[in-house]
Amino acid sequence: MCKVFAPAKVNVTLHVTGQRKDGYHLLDSLVMFADVGDRVTVRPAATPKFEVTGPRAENVPTDNTNLVVRAAALFNEPVHIVLSKHLPASAGIGGGSSDAAATVLALAEVTGTTRLPEGVTELGADVRVCLLRQAARMRGIGEDVIPCPGLPPLFAVLANPGVEVPTPVVFKALPNKTNPPMPKRVPQGLKTRAFIDWLAAQRNDLEAPAIAQAAIIEEVLATLKAQPDARLARMSGSGATCFALFETEQAAQNAARLLSDQQPDWWVEPTRLS
Repeated sequence: MCKVFAPAKVNVTLHVTGQRKDGYHLLDSLVMFADVGDRVTVRPAATPKFEVTGPRAENVPTDNTNLVVRAAALFNEPVHIVLSKHLPASAGIGGGSSDAAATVLALAEVTGTTRLPEGVTELGADVRVCLLRQAARMRGIGEDVIPCPGLPPLFAVLANPGVEVPTPVVFKALPNKTNPPMPKRVPQGLKTRAFIDWLAAQRNDLEAPAIAQAAIIEEVLATLKAQPDARLARMSGSGATCFALFETEQAAQNAARLLSDQQPDWWVEPTRLS
């Protein structure tokens, strides 16, 4: 049996820099991973089996529309997979891709595979960076992933109001598909405060079109910005999950408790991004 953690992927920046002729959008994004996420358990079995448990299991598909099932199929081995779902679905934090990457890593361990099967990175644009599981710069359509060591940890509060925002709709609503990329170099060795200041000068180009689709995202961002000691609030991915950054872990935990009291129907989690 093998258990693998599937961390939430947070786009602390997301610049849309172009669009290919085939319709795929080009990105320049700094990705960091949270210490909150789903769990994937894999064990050998006589016949394949997949089940979803956990506090966010409701309405999670168990057929081949789930990336876990498609990832498992690449190995062609009968296994019993249990996905313990803790992250909201379609939330802009890479839950499905991270689950798929965790499944691949778990199956490689269970089957003794030293090389990942063909087709792994075709499961989704975020799967490659989710296999890396560390801070990275992701460019192109997700195929160009460069680790970013030397970044300070970020203390954050994640908040999702419980609405799903379809990624294709958000991209389609983006009026300008060609925007400036991030600076050539992501700074290393900065203290947390200085790094947050650098991030504040970057963007998520999908924020405005996502708000146009789901106005509550603007409320989430405003509420996060209003939390004591919040230094920056931004949306992750194509939404609807947003985050606020703080200089200390205690400040993030305090803000999460306050926000949970203010908005008991929202999914709210304090976390450390690295």
